[in-house]
Amino acid sequence: MSSALQSLFALPLRGLTWLGSQGTRAVAAVVFIAAAVPPLGALLRPYVTEAILVLLCISFMRVDLVALYGHLRRPALVATATAWTTIGVPVIVGLIAHATGLTEHAPGLSLALMLQSMASPMMASPALAALMGLDATLVLVTLVTATAIVPFTASLFASLFLAGMLSISPLTLGLKLLGILAASLLGATVIRRLFGTETIQRYKQPIDGFNIIILFIFAAAVMGDVISDLIARPIFTIGLAALSFTIYFALLAVTTLLFRRIGTERALALGLMVSQRNLGLMLAATSGALPPTTWLYFAMTQFPIHLAPYLLTPIARRLTARAETSSPVAPSSAT
Repeated sequence: MSSALQSLFALPLRGLTWLGSQGTRAVAAVVFIAAAVPPLGALLRPYVTEAILVLLCISFMRVDLVALYGHLRRPALVATATAWTTIGVPVIVGLIAHATGLTEHAPGLSLALMLQSMASPMMASPALAALMGLDATLVLVTLVTATAIVPFTASLFASLFLAGMLSISPLTLGLKLLGILAASLLGATVIRRLFGTETIQRYKQPIDGFNIIILFIFAAAVMGDVISDLIARPIFTIGLAALSFTIYFALLAVTTLLFRRIGTERALALGLMVSQRNLGLMLAATSGALPPTTWLYFAMTQFPIHLAPYLLTPIARRLTARAETSSPVAPSSAT
């Protein structure tokens, strides 16, 4: 009976292992497949919150606690990076939105940009950094600290910049974010206790493959209306796509420049983290009760989020190789 069960699970396990081994190629392919099959969007949209919970749970489950504690003993850089992504970015975006009149003239887009800036970094950021050949440890610990405080910072900035634009109060937004994160952390803790970190590490590639499937579910749910919007409003839709790429690479470039003194390779890793905003967390917290323009912009952001790691991998690996060649002891002394 046990051999029958093993053979039953062998094929799916091999499939997940293969999918996980594709790395950034699979992540990039997800966005095109999701956009190309619109009916999946309508089918999967009710499961956005569940997909986000699973993605968060997987990410918390794989946190390297030893590396986390090591960086927490050197808090200055982590605190600076956390303050930039959770406070600096939303303050700048909020001030620009109000100064340019975007809040009055395009409230749906203004809401989208503010929710994007208020969101914590994507939980997949450390894994993407590792796939690109970057040191993911600093990304990991900054991600954890930023995620821990985002229910409070998001509630604050929602009250400052989003008065009357959300269907829920800023306090409710913060409490829902806190509940989602707490549930994911609890689930991850239970899994770690049941299976152990060694088992989780041993099945790294199948877990990566499963993670990509959940990413696809989320992307399909968000991008279900992209084709119809492109046909109905081509200029507007393409404009939102261009804006999403502009904001993504602006955050990447500015963050890399701000933190260049810690080394270009590590600064690029932080830039990747800051530009990869967890919009799914905001969708889950608001239960998807957002204007159509906000939904469409969120859909457009999936293109840079999924494509940029694949496009930037050659640059990241060159930087890593150059850092290792010029200073072999730099990684250990820098941490």
